[in-house]
Amino acid sequence: MNPTKQETNKALVLAAFDTLFNKRDYPAAERFWSPNYLQHSAHINHGREGLFELVKGMPSTLKYEPGMVVAENDLVIVHGRFSGFGQPVNWIAADILRIDDDLLVEHWDIIQDESTRAQSKSGLPMFGDKFPTEP
Repeated sequence: MNPTKQETNKALVLAAFDTLFNKRDYPAAERFWSPNYLQHSAHINHGREGLFELVKGMPSTLKYEPGMVVAENDLVIVHGRFSGFGQPVNWIAADILRIDDDLLVEHWDIIQDESTRAQSKSGLPMFGDKFPTEP
């Protein structure tokens, strides 16, 4: 059975994020991001180079964990956790990516500080089924 375009796009985004954020393999990551990448994030300088420079400047402890992934047409949304990047709390992000010709060509994000159990009014974690480790 052939995978759908949405399944292929989800796999592409997950592989790209793992390659860049976890493996930090920049030459391999270039194969996923368009040289003309459009960056809409307030946290990242424009273009593929802006994204790569941001990651290069982060501690080696940076880790990305994907959660839910949704795809429709040429868009993929991945809900994930960024940790180990030198801030006092993890970030929970919804990254929205547009895919064209099997390349990530455009990005938007929504980022929140991850809440602890004590901070969560719902009593539920923001990511996965467990709260982050309490300090």
